[in-house]
Amino acid sequence: MLDKIKDFASEFFVTGDPLILGAQVSIALAMVAIVFVLTYFKKWGWLWREWLTTVDHKKIGIMYIICSILMLFRGGVDALLMRLQLAMPEMEFLHADHYNQIFTTHGVIMIFFMAMPLMFGLFNIIVPLQIGARDVAYPFLNSLSFWMFFFGAMLFNVSFVIGGSPDAGWLAYPPLSELSHSPGVGQNFYIWGIQISGIGSLATGINFIVTILKMRAPGMKLMKMPMFSWSVLSSCVTIIFAFPILTITLVLLWLDRFAGAHFFTLDGGGNPMMYINLIWMWGHPEVYIVVLPAFGIFSEVVATFSKKKLFGYKSMVFALMSISIVSFTTWAHHFFTMGSGANVNAFFAVTTMIIAIPTGVKIFNWLFTMYRGRITFSTPMMWSIAFIPCFVVGGMTGVMLSVAPADFQFHNSYFLIAHFHQVLIGGVVFGYFAGLYYWWPKMFGFKLNEHLGKWAFWFWNIGFYVCFMPQYVVGLDGMTRRTYTYDFDMGWGSLNLVSTIGAFLMGLAFIFQVWQIAYSIKHHKKETSGDAWDGRTLEWSIPSPAPVYNFAVLPKVDEIDDWWEKKQKLGGKAPAAASESQYEPIHMPKNSGLPFIKSALWFFAGFGFVWEWAWLYIPAMIGVLICMIVRQFSYDTDYYIPVDEVKKTEAATRGLTV
Repeated sequence: MLDKIKDFASEFFVTGDPLILGAQVSIALAMVAIVFVLTYFKKWGWLWREWLTTVDHKKIGIMYIICSILMLFRGGVDALLMRLQLAMPEMEFLHADHYNQIFTTHGVIMIFFMAMPLMFGLFNIIVPLQIGARDVAYPFLNSLSFWMFFFGAMLFNVSFVIGGSPDAGWLAYPPLSELSHSPGVGQNFYIWGIQISGIGSLATGINFIVTILKMRAPGMKLMKMPMFSWSVLSSCVTIIFAFPILTITLVLLWLDRFAGAHFFTLDGGGNPMMYINLIWMWGHPEVYIVVLPAFGIFSEVVATFSKKKLFGYKSMVFALMSISIVSFTTWAHHFFTMGSGANVNAFFAVTTMIIAIPTGVKIFNWLFTMYRGRITFSTPMMWSIAFIPCFVVGGMTGVMLSVAPADFQFHNSYFLIAHFHQVLIGGVVFGYFAGLYYWWPKMFGFKLNEHLGKWAFWFWNIGFYVCFMPQYVVGLDGMTRRTYTYDFDMGWGSLNLVSTIGAFLMGLAFIFQVWQIAYSIKHHKKETSGDAWDGRTLEWSIPSPAPVYNFAVLPKVDEIDDWWEKKQKLGGKAPAAASESQYEPIHMPKNSGLPFIKSALWFFAGFGFVWEWAWLYIPAMIGVLICMIVRQFSYDTDYYIPVDEVKKTEAATRGLTV
């Protein structure tokens, strides 16, 4: 009996690596500390009522952002471990299998569990406020989306200490992801972690399309809508067409592994190239899914801090929506070298070049917006300005990669790695940092410390260029991606060392940002106007942070940048708040614990599928079905906030007396 327990434990827990042992101890200590704090301060009830069961889009957005920052830390540590291994020739810091696992989890975490939730967090907090709505279209589904993402992320991350992480690469190409090459449970964690969180992503896309199309304030025609909301709409349109492809692809891979199917195995009549086509039919639109909202953020920030209307509003809308469509026609440029033929390569080379046109249009729009503007160099604007040269270089190298004959040299090299990070860090990360700094006062009622923010900004930017510029050179010199170690005579050592130094500078920048948040929480000055940056759009017309119902009276919109225009008509002063005679009872959704419970059951079902434990996944899936039935017959799902409570809340948030 004891031997069986030992055998099971050795298979269940990851052992033998000091780094992983340290992670296991750290996780255990962190869990004990969390439980102790919640118990000691008697916060379990508060946690359940205020956060775990909330359907308030603002709180859901904050939870997305917290998870994203934690995943940025986890994915960043993975990156630093890889850079340490590659810092010098013939390093033995990581063994080969562990390096492959870190390589895989870094990519998955940064795309699925860092960029996506950071994006969804800003969607949740800002879009309803920008369009003058009191909530999203489907608050219950919004909560379910978050918890599906959360438990999917937890299922994937637990593989680091239980069972073993996947090691087939972040896109899990067959045959590496098939049973023949990945017989352990790591690849199962990959499939089910992404699958569960992907359901939440698809639901979010549907939710925000309906929210934007059906819940805009009176008078806000589509062509009067703020640019960030336009970017969210274009991103969500791409989500609802791209993520079903990912879902089906992972189902087919799961059937190969669990049911003995042969969709992607050559020896059974399948074709691995079908997987590669499918995964990139999702994968390339995914790049635009995460970068389009960043374009919307830059549009808001540049206009606000230049004190000018955004140049070329209509052309910007056209550019966003055309990118959303054309992004589905470029996927084969990821495998120019795989024998598709000259005609196919030529078509995808042309479509890849075409998509650079609307992207370039936006760059010129932002530059012309800044031209002769009264620019204020606050941290959101600094991130926006830093993005432009970074993204221009990333776009230029992307066009180089789109030339099929040249791609035979660039393909699978560190030149591609540098390009990919140039676009995703310079576009996505810089964009979302700009958005976080810009909307932080709206979320929490105070600004982040500017001095520490600028230290973080410069460490991020200097570290970024020091890290990735050398990678273009070593890529052209023949260093391929997934390289675990290399010899002294390759000549790559000095540039890899410089790249590693740059990575640690970015790590230092992250520490400055954590310090900045902690310092600002302790020493902040309350922002009482609700309009921290003299903003242009509706979210700046209400108190910070926004009350649960957002708007006591729904605003009437007359033109683009309606809040700014109304202030200008009053000589720069904010219009008076709605009078109490206009208040009416406000219809709001009730909190619900079902999304949390249902998503937790999905976690247990996924864990059961990973280990092929029918005794776990069958009752868990039955529990999911029961939750669906309970929801179907739930009728007490909303309530009204009485006028007296609205008056008290408005008086308190606006600093008035009653």
